[in-house]
Amino acid sequence: MGLERLLLASIVAMWISPSILLPLASSEEIFLEAEGPAAESSDELWLRSGPPPRVVDVDDYGARANGCDDTEAFLAAWREACNSSDYRSVYLVPEGKTYLLMPVSFCGPCRAISITAMIKGTLEAPSNRSVWLDRNLQEWITFEGIDRLHVLGGGTLNGNGQQWWINSCKLNRSMAIYFRRCTHLVVEDLEVRDSMQMHVAIAYSWNVLVSKMFIAAPGWSPNTDGIHVSNSKEVSISDCTISTGDDCISIVTGSMFVRVTGIFCGPGHGISIGSLGANNSWAHVSDVLVEKATLLGTTNGVRIKTWQGGYGYAERITFQDISMHNVTNPIIIDQNYCDSDKSCHEQGSAIAVRNIHYRNIYGTSASKVAINFICSEVVCCDGIQMQDIYLVGEGRYATCSYKNATVVQLGYSFPFCGAEM
Repeated sequence: MGLERLLLASIVAMWISPSILLPLASSEEIFLEAEGPAAESSDELWLRSGPPPRVVDVDDYGARANGCDDTEAFLAAWREACNSSDYRSVYLVPEGKTYLLMPVSFCGPCRAISITAMIKGTLEAPSNRSVWLDRNLQEWITFEGIDRLHVLGGGTLNGNGQQWWINSCKLNRSMAIYFRRCTHLVVEDLEVRDSMQMHVAIAYSWNVLVSKMFIAAPGWSPNTDGIHVSNSKEVSISDCTISTGDDCISIVTGSMFVRVTGIFCGPGHGISIGSLGANNSWAHVSDVLVEKATLLGTTNGVRIKTWQGGYGYAERITFQDISMHNVTNPIIIDQNYCDSDKSCHEQGSAIAVRNIHYRNIYGTSASKVAINFICSEVVCCDGIQMQDIYLVGEGRYATCSYKNATVVQLGYSFPFCGAEM
């Protein structure tokens, strides 16, 4: 191991030990403020006392960074980092270089007790859509079935999504980086831009920490969600800047104990729970906290959206300490969501929306109706609590509208949600 690589390994070992190898809070603690470092197990103490992790550099496996396809070199390096040792590995993408990658999957389980993917350079997706369509693929970079994966490094992932946006199709939900069935996952300090559609997707995962991400695509780019969470538990998303053409953050069915804090969002469609219940499906989301967010010029603020005809629930969701600036629909629940070319007719079932709390939300609304609860006649919205809300119009009087909803107001709230409309 050369001097430079030994130094990198030592730095990574120091960085990993105190922060990443400790488990995230349990589901009972996820919404509590940290009161100090967590207790360390004997295994964690042993990891901290061991030698530096092994560094596997993609350049050593044939990556050229010259505009040609480097996928096979990346896969060869991954196999080495994943399986060559039962200790820790660092999978290194060097700084100052740009690598072309075709759609690729980095799969576990791994022999290594943990892997840090240190992305310091730039990864470029092919701009030709046929690369995906000919192979019937939807994901560009996939990490699947890996325990204690840490992806960081300050590098850039460029999805080259312009051709996708011109030929946008909601039936093909393509993703730039996809984490599936990962546990004790950390994703930090990366720039992800111009994804084909979704930028970062997390599915069927547990104990996830995402932080310090910069995600960007033009405001007109369709379906380019920033961070999309589905079927995952104990997820923390913090200190991210997201500017896209769709939801900055979307949390959909199967997600529980999700905390979103310190997000800057705009442009985009805001921070959304849903959509839920499409095509008469069962859906459930619970125990979500969204706090300390700033939204600028978005088409929605904090939103819950469900389709008619679905089954299930969205419950115990809190939005608090949120600043809105020129936001259309700052606070909205829409149980009649219909993102379809065909009209959506009244149906006999709906997702139950209950125990939703809004606290300390303030700023300016670009729409006359700043608070809008459009709830189902079949299953009304129940247990909506508003506390210390102050939303004013941009040069106009802002109002609240609600239908088929039970709303309780505490403290000072403006606009006041009066009689049902």
